[in-house]
Amino acid sequence: MMTTRDKLFYFLYLHRTGLTVFGISLVLLVWPLVERNPYNLGLSNLIAIYALVVLGLNLFIGYTGQISLGHAAFFAIGAYGSAIGTTTFGLPVWPVMVAVALATALVALAVGLPALKLSGHYLAMATLGFNIVVYTILVQWDVVTGGPSGFAGIPYLAIGPLVFDNEVRFHYLVWTFAMLALLLCLNLVRSGVGRGLAALAEDETAAAALGVNIRRAKIKVFVLSAVLAALAGSLFAHCYAFVSPDSFGIFVSVDFVIMVVVGGMSSIWGTLFGTALITLLPEWIESLESFKDILHGLILVLILLFLPQGLVTGIVDAIRTRIALGRHHA
Repeated sequence: MMTTRDKLFYFLYLHRTGLTVFGISLVLLVWPLVERNPYNLGLSNLIAIYALVVLGLNLFIGYTGQISLGHAAFFAIGAYGSAIGTTTFGLPVWPVMVAVALATALVALAVGLPALKLSGHYLAMATLGFNIVVYTILVQWDVVTGGPSGFAGIPYLAIGPLVFDNEVRFHYLVWTFAMLALLLCLNLVRSGVGRGLAALAEDETAAAALGVNIRRAKIKVFVLSAVLAALAGSLFAHCYAFVSPDSFGIFVSVDFVIMVVVGGMSSIWGTLFGTALITLLPEWIESLESFKDILHGLILVLILLFLPQGLVTGIVDAIRTRIALGRHHA
């Protein structure tokens, strides 16, 4: 018969994911009351925006075994789509964001259908090419996008009379989206679909033998990840009221991949850590800002060499192994 203590531990174990999300949500709720510096709150908001992109990208990389170097392009489509729709055409913000997300899904489908016939570095090069095409359009089509000078005058988001026009208000909005996306991804990977994707990442032939439609699964995850990136782009545009092509270049796509790898491929929780670390790293070592891309590349190489499952996953696995060895020797 289970004691009260055993029941408590069983309850905590059974609901550990929900309790962890609840705990993080409480911390985020009081964070603006503790951190009064608008610049630091802005960094926190940027982490939430990037986390939306990286959560979707981690689903694609970690659970289909593929790699994309083009997610900054979907990020850009979301940002510029919202900017042009609300500023140039004067349309309502929220409907524009929904329309842009749906349009991005169609673009991702059009890109994914031919591109996902490829795999490995061939797919990486194809998505990289897509990113270059989108970036070039942003720079050259200056009549619509503002060109290299960027696009200004983007309206802030609002719900009725509440306008998200400062870092504190935007903190609550963007982290609400990030936590909802986190819950979506956690539930997805724990579902039957997620188990099929995990099998796909391990061995496509075995996954196909188990009844997983490999091509359809890849396309669905690719489209979902693109929609999350577009949503992040829309939030980015309405947060800063300004966008420029520099925020959506190929090195931004590379940074997104690095965030996935650092946090741990197929580790949803690790995504938050990887995103935060790579976003904050330049702030911690400002003297090396000129070498940011080299530094990020070095981090990626070191992680792949010594902790190929990612920093968070690798450390957790090492701790579990040490505990298991200790129990065995005991």
